[in-house]
Amino acid sequence: MKIRSITYFCNPKWPLDQKKLRAAGNFLEEAKIAFEQSGYEVQTVRLATVPFPQLLGKDKLAETPRLAEKLSGLLPEIGIAYAALGPALPDLPGSYPVIPEAIAASKNIFFSAMMAGPRHGIDMDAVKACARIIARIAMLEPNGFANLNFAALANVPAGAPFFPAAYHTGDEPAFSLALEAADIAAAAFVGSRSVEEGRDAMAAQVEQHGHELVKVADLLKYKYMVKFGGLDFSLAPFPEVARSLGTAFERIGVPRIGLHGSLAAAAVLTEAIERASFPRTGFSGLMMPVLEDAILAQRAAEGTLTVKDLLLYSAVCGTGLDTVPLPGEVSPEELTAVLLDLSALALRLDKPLTARLMPIPGKKAGDTTNFDFGFFANSRVLALAAEPLGKAFAQSGSFTLNKRGG
Repeated sequence: MKIRSITYFCNPKWPLDQKKLRAAGNFLEEAKIAFEQSGYEVQTVRLATVPFPQLLGKDKLAETPRLAEKLSGLLPEIGIAYAALGPALPDLPGSYPVIPEAIAASKNIFFSAMMAGPRHGIDMDAVKACARIIARIAMLEPNGFANLNFAALANVPAGAPFFPAAYHTGDEPAFSLALEAADIAAAAFVGSRSVEEGRDAMAAQVEQHGHELVKVADLLKYKYMVKFGGLDFSLAPFPEVARSLGTAFERIGVPRIGLHGSLAAAAVLTEAIERASFPRTGFSGLMMPVLEDAILAQRAAEGTLTVKDLLLYSAVCGTGLDTVPLPGEVSPEELTAVLLDLSALALRLDKPLTARLMPIPGKKAGDTTNFDFGFFANSRVLALAAEPLGKAFAQSGSFTLNKRGG
């Protein structure tokens, strides 16, 4: 298990308050040392801010690309790898169309956009705006890679440390941990004679690591007087078989992830996390990014794992649809349909879900991907079973969905 990120949350103001940003860099440098001395590899340190529409205000949304460019240039100076400037917001519809240009102006800045939440319900204008953003960002690079820096959000609260979903509220700083823990799940079911035995072993490991991580976090919290938001103990993978969530599914007993039985495996693994005691934040579930997981990428390439499967598993686990390679010709109207499904699932089940979809220009369903990126395993482009929505779903405005039982 590794720490994917120590994420520091703050309000850096605009123009950027360099004193605040350097304080963030100093804290993260000390935190990285502290966790590594406790035996945990820290892959990155990151910064997440209040939503950029609130940072800039309605009248300055056109300055978003300059904000992204300025922050991008400062990050190396303060020792921070990446920053997230938070989501576009339905209350400020002008915050959506500025995102593609802002991503084009920077290399290490992430954005998101809110589609649905308890306040607005499902905002169809926001859903459509997110679809247009994905389609536009896909054209920024020949392989559609820039969409790695954008996610559409449904019912995602502040404080989640995983990017691109991370954002902050308020002026007081905080920090939390995003954990890469798929290997715990994969190891727990080696030789397990029953579901209960494997699940108990996994929950015990999660709880033990959580206890050790919190001890370090508490020391940092009191030393620097920075709020500790908790652990996002998600089973995030890495593109190696031993660190694959797909490996965990198949060690439980599913012949190949994507076949029937996979939903049950997703539920078992998620519940193991829920059985463990630790301070939670963010998703704390299964993270199933197709291109970041060796086995998921392989099963998708074979045609066993589909977009519909991934959406189905989101009902009992993780973060939604992540790093899903799609045909370059997919239209914003078709993307709107899948984003609507994800938003409905998030509100009805009262859980946070995201969509990081990656249309690849010039590629059709079934074509192989050719990313040259150490955190990706290449796969094949997945078909999207979608057509433009019509009738009531084609209208503007929003509608509510009460959570199940509500």
